Amino acid sequence: MDQVPPTGDPLLIEHRTDRVVARLNRPDKRNAIDREMIDALHVLCAELEAAPRTLILTGAGEDFAAGADIAQLRARRAEDAHRGINAVAFIRIHDLPMPVIAALDGYALGGGAELAYAADIRIATTRLRIGNPEPNLGIMAAAGATWRLREIVGEGLASEMLLTGRSLDADEARAAGLISSIHSPEELMDAAHAIADRIAAADPLAVRHTKTALHAPRDAHPAIDGDLQAELFESPEKMQRMTEFLERNGRR
Repeated sequence: MDQVPPTGDPLLIEHRTDRVVARLNRPDKRNAIDREMIDALHVLCAELEAAPRTLILTGAGEDFAAGADIAQLRARRAEDAHRGINAVAFIRIHDLPMPVIAALDGYALGGGAELAYAADIRIATTRLRIGNPEPNLGIMAAAGATWRLREIVGEGLASEMLLTGRSLDADEARAAGLISSIHSPEELMDAAHAIADRIAAADPLAVRHTKTALHAPRDAHPAIDGDLQAELFESPEKMQRMTEFLERNGRR
């Protein structure tokens, strides 16, 4: 990935018409997630909730995020745990209307891994190391790993990773379904934008409704699928796209 010089901003944000790229920006700390970065993520979420676009999350420098800021974690007490400072932000990321793509390089550990788990799509470089070493620091992974990781890779591997602190390399992560593809560091962002391009080519409402259905609990199906599809069946975009498809293929 490109080297990005540190600035005072915890997130470096690039706005495009159909997507936003946000770089975690503490490269001198391996992009450790501190309270300022969490606050910046909330501001970004508010923007994307109001004007939905695909989000690409990545890190400045050679790491995604090597964890949460240990100095801040050491100072936190019981009341901070109940507030779920990181968990609330990552839930908000997960619940954004449009897809979230995590482009991972280097370390994605602890809170950095939990932020990655909150994404819809994860891709990585050959340098990836992802996992949750929290018990080695006297705490647990409490910002989404105990439920999201199990849903992604299954209970057996999730239990091993969370109970032993084992991290996965890129090949192991892809084999487990934790990431979908592996790229060289130089090609990572091009690959992320290629995914965003495919999303941008689709009907935004259909993408949003598909994400809603994917995130719905099992007992909400098939009713939620019918409700969402009913809205799409009546949309002008559906009529236009299907008409164009039939005309391209010589059918009416």
